[in-house]
Amino acid sequence: MPKGSPELTNARREEIISACRTLYRELSFKEITIMKIADYTSFTRTSIYNYFETKEEIFLAILQKEYELWVDDLNAITDSHNTMSKDEIACALAESLKKRALLLKLMSMNHYDMEENSREERLCAFKVAYGSSLRAVDRLLQKFCAEMNEEARQRFLYAFFPFIYGIYPYAVLTEKQKRAMEQADVGYICHSVFDLAFACAQKLLA
Repeated sequence: MPKGSPELTNARREEIISACRTLYRELSFKEITIMKIADYTSFTRTSIYNYFETKEEIFLAILQKEYELWVDDLNAITDSHNTMSKDEIACALAESLKKRALLLKLMSMNHYDMEENSREERLCAFKVAYGSSLRAVDRLLQKFCAEMNEEARQRFLYAFFPFIYGIYPYAVLTEKQKRAMEQADVGYICHSVFDLAFACAQKLLA
């Protein structure tokens, strides 16, 4: 790690993360390289390695940030209501995920690679954010679903979280995928992130 204040180090990390996020809007995970990321920053490729050892660490940092933003949304929902029905909880969870398309995309496409090719300290920092999201949903359930004991809440969490890892590919299809579905006569009906998340949460809360 290069010498400098923590503030400067964090600012440089954020510049790299922001560049990667920008590239990911147009390019696939495989197409993005450290060299291409460097082209969108004030750094050389070699300099980026002072902050991230691999491309996967940069993507993991993006995913960590997306989890942190989701946690903020979840806590805001819990803190801003006095009562919520189960349908309102399902709706709020679905709305919170509807806003986090990048979170869902990264979850579904590259999660294993990001974790496997990141240093343990980077992975640990990410897991802190992931754990916070579990606790934020559990907090929501504790406040508004008094009839759910700890075991019931755990069943919800460990059904809902694996489910949302697969939402993105079902909700976001390319034109090529749509044409292939039609030609294969799959009869697939595309649903939105909100529709899928709401239906799952509603069923689990019933």
